[in-house]
Amino acid sequence: MTSNSHLAHDVAGDGPALLLLHSTVCDRRMWDPQWRILIDAGFRVVRCDFRGHGDSPAADRPYRDAEDVRDLLDALEIPQTALVGSSFGGGVALEVAARWPGRVTALALLNAAPPLDPPTAGLAAFRASQAELIEASELARAVELNVATWLGPEADGNTRAMVRLMQRHAFDVQWAAEEFATPRADYRLSQVKAKTLAISGGHDLPDFRRTAAAMPGLLPNARHRELPWAGHLPSLERPAEVAALLVEFLRQAA
Repeated sequence: MTSNSHLAHDVAGDGPALLLLHSTVCDRRMWDPQWRILIDAGFRVVRCDFRGHGDSPAADRPYRDAEDVRDLLDALEIPQTALVGSSFGGGVALEVAARWPGRVTALALLNAAPPLDPPTAGLAAFRASQAELIEASELARAVELNVATWLGPEADGNTRAMVRLMQRHAFDVQWAAEEFATPRADYRLSQVKAKTLAISGGHDLPDFRRTAAAMPGLLPNARHRELPWAGHLPSLERPAEVAALLVEFLRQAA
């Protein structure tokens, strides 16, 4: 589905709005396992592809993903929504909730992207290896590095194939596109007003676990929960369990 927003998206269901924001390893298809469950739970569910992912074209000028999300909500005439963000999508959700706090009713962060602190050795090594592979045009190997890094032990073969497909498509689109610097946005996490659930995975890199655990001290109304079985993408690793957790939280936050 398209609108005057830059972002490809889907909308279905009736009830309070719920916007799903994907990880950069994936695209909006990562929410396939939760899509019908969340609709049947009584939400008007929206999911979108960030620029250069899924069906959204790469950018042709500098942009911020949070502003794209705001523009999508405006195009769909959604004044307020709950946000669920995975990894990078969690970082975007935090920015939206901080810059436009009146528009976000609840915030669920699944291993949200860490702030720009010095990364741990593991994350730094991943970034260096990925950059080296992409520079050498070894995109297939870069895809496998991402699949191995970001999926935990609960992910089955179909899930790994799905992530492999989404990541390769993103690499292909972004490889052919011009790269733009991201303009700076001035906001503070203390501006977030929404009730927040920060989820971490016991098998994830320590950067993301540390970020989730710190949220209760950074946001006015946040709690942390670690899933000991999870890697970086728990919504793909145990879809039904994560869907139930999200529905419970969103109903309590309403």
